[in-house]
Amino acid sequence: MSDPRGAMPAGLTAIFAVACGLMVANLYYAQALIGEIAPALGLHDNAAGLIVTLTQLGYGAGLLFIVSLADLVENKRLILTLLGGATLGLVGILFARSAATFLLFSFLTGFCSVGAQVLVPLAAHLAPEHRRGRVVGNIMGGLIAGIMLARPVANGLAVIGGWRLIFGVSAVASLALAAVLAFALPQRRPAPGLHYGQILQSSLLLLLRTPVIRRRTAYQASLFAAFNLFWTAVPLLLARIFGLGQIGIGLFALAGAGGALAAPIAGRAADRNWIRSGTFGSLAAALAAWLLAGWSGTTHALIALAIAAIALDAGTQFNQVIGQRVLYSILPEARGRINASYMTCVFIGGAIGSSLAGWTLGHGGWWATALTGMALVTPAILLFLSELGQTMTVRPAQGDPPKAH
Repeated sequence: MSDPRGAMPAGLTAIFAVACGLMVANLYYAQALIGEIAPALGLHDNAAGLIVTLTQLGYGAGLLFIVSLADLVENKRLILTLLGGATLGLVGILFARSAATFLLFSFLTGFCSVGAQVLVPLAAHLAPEHRRGRVVGNIMGGLIAGIMLARPVANGLAVIGGWRLIFGVSAVASLALAAVLAFALPQRRPAPGLHYGQILQSSLLLLLRTPVIRRRTAYQASLFAAFNLFWTAVPLLLARIFGLGQIGIGLFALAGAGGALAAPIAGRAADRNWIRSGTFGSLAAALAAWLLAGWSGTTHALIALAIAAIALDAGTQFNQVIGQRVLYSILPEARGRINASYMTCVFIGGAIGSSLAGWTLGHGGWWATALTGMALVTPAILLFLSELGQTMTVRPAQGDPPKAH
């Protein structure tokens, strides 16, 4: 699957993008259908949140305990094993008749869906240094498209065949994906040396001892918290204030998915070494998006709210791609561990953002939510400004000269 010019083939990049999108979409199907799933399983309102929470907890556990294995075991086998586990979880959800069974398989599905976070550093290994940002950006575009399209697709299929249909379709798609990856993925065997306990410890130590990892993690955790706050709160706003139903809310989410187009652009910017300007632009876009969202939500300006959604998504994805381009250039043999600690912290930030949505809306209305979104982004901007005078040296892949960003 290698190109004679040393570039990662476009077809393989597309396969990686689709695979990441399909895997991460598993986390968001139930979020769109919670109102139908909870009564079907006999879950009361105070426990309905577990439908989403258990999948998210599974994903968080997978980030912490599985992703670093990319530096220990053969990557293709790890990805296919995780994909098989996710398929099993989806089938279990499809046939679940009790809340306990549904929640158990939801956790398994989330836990095994971290295969997407093994694919991204694998792509960084396969891509040449001068095109690594572009490749990662294209793949992240597929991943964010999976996140944004999961909800409207789940809603649409639920209208056709009930809430279980999306999990059956996703299980079949996962099986087809496994067949494609079994053929298309090259093998990658990490250099032997560390055992599992050392891998986990190393992942934490890399975060604690490497300033650039901490910085990029702080930027993205802040943005992802603001991103999740918006997309958890805005369906409630659209239903209560704008009077939209499930189809209207799904169409709004489709509009917001336009932000995924920023990921490939970010990859090209990172390859041109526009790290700091791209980072500042991402943070500024997120802050401006929340300011526009606050105004448009209270003045019933739906188009302006959609523009804010696109800007927030674009800023979040732009910074994510730039950050991963930097992180994957630090220590090539530790990309799995770096991605594990980075994504675990980013995911925690996202969970915090989601948890603030209902509380801010209930206690202060939409403007309280918007101000909270701005408050989440502001510390990242201050951190960025405090480090403008510093030089950040990034160690690139072997054989490439070091770069300062």
